[in-house]
Amino acid sequence: MARKQVIYGVDDKPPFPVMILAGAQHVLTLFGATTLVPLIFGPAMGMDAMQIASFISCVYFGMGIATLIQTHPKLGSGLPIVQGSSFSFIPSVMTIIGAYKAMGPDVIMQYIGGGLIAGGIILSFIGYSGIIGYIRKIITPVVIGPVIMAIGFSLAPTAIGNAANYWPASLLVVFLIFFFSLVSRNKYANIFAILSSIVITYLLCYGLSSAGVFPAGHPAHIDLARVTEAPWLRYKVLMPWGAPKFSLLAFGALLAGFFAVMIESVGDYHSCSYAAGLNDPDEKTISRGIGAEGLNCALSGLFGSVGTTSYTENIGLIGLTGVASRWVVRTGAILLIFMSFIGKLGALIATMPSPIIGGAYIALFGTIGALGIQVLMRADMGSQRNILIVGFAFLMAMGLPGWIEQNQALFMNPEHSPILQTLGGMVWAILKTPMAVAGICAAFCDSLVPGTDEERGIGTRMK
Repeated sequence: MARKQVIYGVDDKPPFPVMILAGAQHVLTLFGATTLVPLIFGPAMGMDAMQIASFISCVYFGMGIATLIQTHPKLGSGLPIVQGSSFSFIPSVMTIIGAYKAMGPDVIMQYIGGGLIAGGIILSFIGYSGIIGYIRKIITPVVIGPVIMAIGFSLAPTAIGNAANYWPASLLVVFLIFFFSLVSRNKYANIFAILSSIVITYLLCYGLSSAGVFPAGHPAHIDLARVTEAPWLRYKVLMPWGAPKFSLLAFGALLAGFFAVMIESVGDYHSCSYAAGLNDPDEKTISRGIGAEGLNCALSGLFGSVGTTSYTENIGLIGLTGVASRWVVRTGAILLIFMSFIGKLGALIATMPSPIIGGAYIALFGTIGALGIQVLMRADMGSQRNILIVGFAFLMAMGLPGWIEQNQALFMNPEHSPILQTLGGMVWAILKTPMAVAGICAAFCDSLVPGTDEERGIGTRMK
């Protein structure tokens, strides 16, 4: 199967206007999910509106710095991978919030920061020391494929949940993405397919809101009042919530998130390399990438941010647009850092209606899942062995997490000791994460069931 033509390769430096617009497109692609994470955590901690706004700015800054590090050829993987808020840490952080909620949001953020620093240092060591190379031997295409598929397809409820708030706006975004990326023969229409689709739909919704067609309370209503109320600048960057605090509970809970991030990221490096028209990443690239993931999480703890990971939806963006330049991704990172200091810009982005985000996600998350199928094409999918393993792993990833979430008491029994509760919470958080379940099941079966290297896809590349 032929790759989509890469318009700008990893080392290419597009014209400045293209870099700015394509970088902004990456920001628009990541901001929905990246902003959603602090919007989930903030109210759960009891933060007020000003604290949540500051929290979002901290996250933008942390993710911008993390992206610059990850895209650096010596500090990180050097691949055009955007770093954003990780959904893998949500169950773990909710455990920490439940344990320390009585102490207030500032203290909770201090414990989260401490856990991210401690876990990040360990993950960074696993990466930079080369230990990940030994782990990588069991992470074959038969394992990576179901993990990526689980990431993309398990996000379907998130995409549909946002889109269903107002289908006309969502479907317009989807239609425009298909038109600009597949139907249009214009090079720049292809490059800016996502950005153009979002901006056109946003302007239409704003016009209808101003005309009174979309009244206040309507899912597609846009109100710019909060933009005028927002402050222009934010200054405090380092430890904005206070000095980090360290506890075994916070550290143990976050380990589940780090485990999922490691498996997910190895798969992302392969997907990104494929989307960018490169050969499979070698062991050194993966080691630097995982090392950077750990370093970025530790820095996020200092910046008052949340756990970070490579963003698969932005890899999907590369696949859709054919723009794989790391210069574009780094430009997006710098824009994100600027946005973290300018309160009004963040406030403007926060006015994006959820149906528009949902429409973009429908296109992107489906592309992510399809990238997992492409990875599987490196293995022999005519083999009954691989069909059984992939089918089992993917089905478990789609079904088991829901059951695990409903039966939390089986893992975190109040009658157990605090240590057992912490360990149980770690297991619970891992097993309720679809990509972790897919990775565990596929790796276990692929390692135990006999198969040739060619059958398992080891050493083979996509054509």
